[in-house]
Amino acid sequence: MNVLNKYIALEVLKGAFITQIVLLTLFNLFTFTDELKHLGEGNYRLKEILYYVLLTSPGVFYELLPASALLGSLFVLGSMGNNRELIAMRAAGLSVFGIIKAVMLAGCVLVMIALIVGEFIAPTAQRMAHISRVSAQNTQINVSAEYGLWLREGKKFINIKQVVGDGSLADLVIYEFDDDLHIHKAIHVDQAIYLGNQEWQMNNIVASEISIQQMTSSYEETQIWKSSIAPNLLKIVAILPNNLSMYDLAGYVKFLKKNNQKSHLYEAAFWGRIVNPLVTFIMLLLATPFVIGIKRGVSVGERMMLGVLIGMGFNIIDKTVGHLGLIYGLSPPLMAFAPSIAVLLIALFYLKRIQS
Repeated sequence: MNVLNKYIALEVLKGAFITQIVLLTLFNLFTFTDELKHLGEGNYRLKEILYYVLLTSPGVFYELLPASALLGSLFVLGSMGNNRELIAMRAAGLSVFGIIKAVMLAGCVLVMIALIVGEFIAPTAQRMAHISRVSAQNTQINVSAEYGLWLREGKKFINIKQVVGDGSLADLVIYEFDDDLHIHKAIHVDQAIYLGNQEWQMNNIVASEISIQQMTSSYEETQIWKSSIAPNLLKIVAILPNNLSMYDLAGYVKFLKKNNQKSHLYEAAFWGRIVNPLVTFIMLLLATPFVIGIKRGVSVGERMMLGVLIGMGFNIIDKTVGHLGLIYGLSPPLMAFAPSIAVLLIALFYLKRIQS
């Protein structure tokens, strides 16, 4: 039976990867076409667009893996069913559970690949893609993933470490230079909130006056800062959930809660990352009863259409539940796991019907 299990697992992996390549190519073409609308904005040329598409590919790969697992397994197991291979295997003593075990073995490999890509490759690549796109389209700003966002306003150089989704700023330093480009003042601000009319409210300000003779320091709890910097410019470099790994998401959620800021979006993204491997297993588990339960004469096209409908239906339900959770402030873990658990129960129900 080990030979049969290995054969099924390898075929499912082969089918999943072929499907992944096709889907990834299609999605990259869509991304490339969409980015062409911004061609010529600043220094955003064809080279930058291709670089952006390349860097976003790992994130797309990670997102598409559950759908690829479903479609690939439906295609492979369906072909085995049409060629009477599954009948021969079951006649040789391989049970439905044995087939599921082999498919889940392939799922373990896919999940390990997904975790490596999703945690170590995709977040860094997404961050680099976002930085390169923003820097090319907006030549007046300089973004660094390690050192934050740098802006210049007259003789002031502003370093912003955190840009929150609502446009407010955290942990920023303003360096002021004189006519000879000598630094004479450095101001550290814990938080800056936009009030409108080019005014920011700065909180917890430590200012250091620098001269040849001495350096003095002063503290103010709050101060109004007049600046032409607008929140709509800063929002484009705000930290996005898909730019962060699970570890970084957990740290950022902690940071937002500590500063009494909204963290629901990032909590939902964190729990979505946790549930993603489970979704891959569920998609593979769901494919097995449908293949075994469908008559042998059903064509590959019909099976693939069934897989597309299942995948799209799950994705729509999952996104809808997630958005409802954000709107009504529902528990992020519950909203992340509810659709997957519902589909898992459906898959187990069909498996029980086939075995009975």
